[in-house]
Amino acid sequence: METDARRLVLIDGSSYLYRAFHALPPLSNEAGEPTGALFGVVNMLRSTLKERPEYVAFVVDAPGKTFRDELYADYKANRPPMPDELRAQVQPMCDIVEALGMPILRVPGVEADDVIGTLALQAAADGIDVTISTGDKDFAQLVRPHVGLVNTMSGSRMDSDAAVMDKFGVRPDQIVDYLALMGDAVDNVPGVTKCGPKTAAKWLEAYDSLDGVIEHADEIKGKIGDNLREALDRLPLNRTLVTIRTDVALDAGPTDLALRDADTGVLRTLYARYGFKQALKDLDGGAASDDRASAAGQAGTRNTAAGYAKSAPTGEAPDPALAAPGEYTCVDSGEALDAWTARLASADGFAFDCETDALDPMQANLVGLSFAIDPGEACYIPVAHDYPGMPAQLDRGAVLDALRPVLQDAAIRKVGQHGKYDLQVLRRHGVEVRGYADDTMLESFVLNATATRHDMDSLARHYLGYETVKYADVAGKGAKAITFDKVALDDATRYAAEDADVTLRLHRVLSARLAQEPTLERVYRDIEMPLVQVLERIEANGVRVDADELRRQSADLSRRMLAAQQKATELAGRTFNLDSPKQLGALLFDELGLPALVKTPKGAPSTNEEALEAIADQHELPRVILEYRGLAKLRSTYTDKLPEMINPDTGRVHTSYHQAGAATGRLASSDPNLQNIPIRTDDGRRIRTAFVAPEGRRIVACDYSQIELRIMAHLSGDAGLVEAFASGADIHRATAAEVFGKPIDAVEPNERRAAKAINFGLMYGMSAFGLAKQLGVPRGEAQDYIAQYFNRYPGVREFMERTREQARERGYVETVFGRRLYLDQIHARNQGLRAGAERAAINAPMQGTAADIIKRAMIDIDGWLEAHREHALMVLQVHDELVFEVETGFVDTLLEAVVERMCAAAELRVPLVVDSGVGSNWEEAH
Repeated sequence: METDARRLVLIDGSSYLYRAFHALPPLSNEAGEPTGALFGVVNMLRSTLKERPEYVAFVVDAPGKTFRDELYADYKANRPPMPDELRAQVQPMCDIVEALGMPILRVPGVEADDVIGTLALQAAADGIDVTISTGDKDFAQLVRPHVGLVNTMSGSRMDSDAAVMDKFGVRPDQIVDYLALMGDAVDNVPGVTKCGPKTAAKWLEAYDSLDGVIEHADEIKGKIGDNLREALDRLPLNRTLVTIRTDVALDAGPTDLALRDADTGVLRTLYARYGFKQALKDLDGGAASDDRASAAGQAGTRNTAAGYAKSAPTGEAPDPALAAPGEYTCVDSGEALDAWTARLASADGFAFDCETDALDPMQANLVGLSFAIDPGEACYIPVAHDYPGMPAQLDRGAVLDALRPVLQDAAIRKVGQHGKYDLQVLRRHGVEVRGYADDTMLESFVLNATATRHDMDSLARHYLGYETVKYADVAGKGAKAITFDKVALDDATRYAAEDADVTLRLHRVLSARLAQEPTLERVYRDIEMPLVQVLERIEANGVRVDADELRRQSADLSRRMLAAQQKATELAGRTFNLDSPKQLGALLFDELGLPALVKTPKGAPSTNEEALEAIADQHELPRVILEYRGLAKLRSTYTDKLPEMINPDTGRVHTSYHQAGAATGRLASSDPNLQNIPIRTDDGRRIRTAFVAPEGRRIVACDYSQIELRIMAHLSGDAGLVEAFASGADIHRATAAEVFGKPIDAVEPNERRAAKAINFGLMYGMSAFGLAKQLGVPRGEAQDYIAQYFNRYPGVREFMERTREQARERGYVETVFGRRLYLDQIHARNQGLRAGAERAAINAPMQGTAADIIKRAMIDIDGWLEAHREHALMVLQVHDELVFEVETGFVDTLLEAVVERMCAAAELRVPLVVDSGVGSNWEEAH
């Protein structure tokens, strides 16, 4: 049926209210009335109304039971009563909805979902385009021609079969069966135990419908098959409970839901009462052309409950004014530059940001700078834009000369977002920034590493309820993208000045929250912030790489890859593409008849590394394929790629370190990723021989010995472990002696190997099954090893139980220095998710403490190097290892200073031990 371009928007009001309540901070007006949920809902509604749909309805649940309660007495029985502070916002919400001109629908006996479903299909049948505004995945079952979904909180749309398939892996007509299999924890509908999205989608791909899955239940193997068969009796009821009804008898049809004119008088009174300043301003005609305050209400709640509803620190609620658009100025004259420079010089602090024409700070050219002293006002100073018809701009050298005294004044506090990049760019342009005091990326990361991503756009949505201008909005994306120096000055000013403004706003919110958490603030002030400039110097130092050596290695790897290809062809009896999983699967499983022990998420035989390892003892070909893949990965990732990454200006490779990557606080690196160079194979270690020292210098490597085990000893306080480390014994031999009940000098190599697997495995939550698989012993024997270990080291078991209990009580665990890791799934109903969180609870304090220790060491060592930079450079940090490039005559001095500082980076119950080495290349030193 052809559309007549009429539109109906159906708003899932109950979902809006709850999600806004859990996502936004506990705001209140001057009278103390709660307004947080109301603020979020109002902003989303105002955004929806900008599109001026012909028809609209705000649909909420009616009080009382529904037909689903009659079918299933425990339906939604696990839901707590509505909090008082939320209940107080329901009537004000309805008052505002009415004043906006939207009909409100409540139908007894059914849920809001059923009302929406009925109206959606009625409207679609009449050729009206329907948008269901919701974040509830259940509505995906309604997607069809003329009916689509929009998640107003995230801005995402789902309006086609392909979009539903991409999101869930099933068609819209399979969503009901998909939900029936998984169940719904929110509504207390129990699904098939351990059947998650991937399993449900796999079954429906294989059998098309719930009826097909039920019919073929006997074919599904393993524990999950048993779980399915146990659930068969309740699956038809599940299907009924999760099906949105589309036949509800309603007093009004779609065309009865015309959007009325707003009652501006009532709205003005309500907005004023609840402190919605931007909404009030817009109502009175002062709206900005791009009303980002409204959009903020949509996107600001994207990370539902992350950081607010959980046990993460929340601090004071941000002022709603922080979500309002700012006023931005382009500085294009000497007078304007002088005025801003004077303001910056007299300020106690300011936020700043650099715009460049490339992502690599070691090669990027400075295109402009932005500054903000007060929230809501910022400037952009373009210095290197270049496009036809461009207005006048100031000379880059003159601008930097004018700003240099301010940027290099340590008494003026600077704030940035991922400022390490900006510090590097400015250093390369002759300005060494001093007084870099705060970084919003790191403030967020320390407050809660898992609540949200830590880029500026995500932080603005999460903490300010503010939707930023995206880079792609001004520079495009894909093949049509332009570099920032080609962006028109008006667009560049709007984008760049906002960066500085939003950074300052974020700092106001995040610093206040950190101030309420003294332990976290110490992690931020004593570890993360001092490390920024340490990492910036390491990255700028770079490391020499011998390109010729890497080319020789590439040639050798290529020869061996060819040999492996020839061997594989010989074993297969025909040629085939070793890089094609499809051809390989057909050969292994169809022609050779090998068992498919590992499956893809869609149920097809897998040819990944795990799958090939599982059958490598049954035929020689899988082992040859694994060898080929290992060689190919080394060549493509390192020996071919590293020479291309040598900076043409410095002749060195400059990696980038990421402080806000791993939740445990461990540093990560990229471009290139030097953390993942394999060291367990000769070929992997050989790559390190290409990291070399210049003539007259040496490479020095210093590595913490068994640091996580030492931290385990410290945290557990187990007398046996502490004594073993204090005595300097080989901890794995000592553990073997305890577990196998023999003198330490009688321990055999295989027993030490087993003890090592136990020592490290327990830290990572390894089960008896996993240990048995690793050691190649029966599961019962592995279980005996673990039991004996805990018998000999009872403090370790007590530590693990204590840590799990603390994690359940507080929702997080801590490192020795107070860094927190929040465990979102520690109370999950799904046993697998909950067990994963418990494993993380045990391991994270050790990994996190190890990360904190090496960071503290790096800061101390960098301070000592300040006076010796002509003699030595810190060039790499990899896991628990620091690598230096040192003048030959200065090696002994450096080793003494570095080892002393690494050992003193923490006071534990057991000594920290550092292994060191010296060589002409990294492998020799390591």
